[in-house]
Amino acid sequence: MMRIIPAIDVINGKCVRLTKGDYSTQKIYRDHPLDVAKEFEDNGLKYLHLVDLDGAKSNHIVNHHILNEIATKTRLAVDFGGGIKSDEDIHIAFDNGAVQVTIGSIAAQNPALFLHWLNRYGSDKIILGADSLHRKIATQGWQEQQETDVVDFISNYAQKGVAYVICTDISKDGMLQGPDMALYREILEKTNVKLIASGGITSIDDVFALQKAGCEGAIIGKAIYEGKITLKELHAFVAKATEQ
Repeated sequence: MMRIIPAIDVINGKCVRLTKGDYSTQKIYRDHPLDVAKEFEDNGLKYLHLVDLDGAKSNHIVNHHILNEIATKTRLAVDFGGGIKSDEDIHIAFDNGAVQVTIGSIAAQNPALFLHWLNRYGSDKIILGADSLHRKIATQGWQEQQETDVVDFISNYAQKGVAYVICTDISKDGMLQGPDMALYREILEKTNVKLIASGGITSIDDVFALQKAGCEGAIIGKAIYEGKITLKELHAFVAKATEQ
């Protein structure tokens, strides 16, 4: 079954969403991320993608206390990303309850450190964050862009032992115009990674399409907060998948 992974993005301790990763577009949806996480749990969801947007712009984790609060007060399996730039940061993330961590900028800028973490913690714990704009890898909270092609980036790390990949098409993120199905199909055809789709998911039909394409998971953010996809629909999707 494809995992449904709702997203909580945090700035200044609040639950926000951006458009195309632009911090100037931030919209605050809720003041208390824990309340949102509990709603997800109450509707049968088991996973959470938690992003420290303050950390993503800086050189260290900032909102680890929110990770700890959600990890200790819900049963959600949390993958955490944003600001993991050092051994100390990754220790903080796991010590505060992350089941997995998503590593993007370091994977692009310091491959040796990324591979050290991959070998130390294992491929089940480390998710490669492959965020791209027009197929080029973006880092530092999407503030900087490299010339590396996203599919080449993923393929290279898949050969080195990466199992899980979150791929976000920045041009789709927060636009509510549908995911980049062509890109995801290409990744699935050329690699054997467990692909988690992120960005642009707008309707329950998108969710079914991603499942059919072979994605391991789907991260859904703005569509939930804007009511495009209801928690009831996601609950039904998960319940049906569990029965099969």
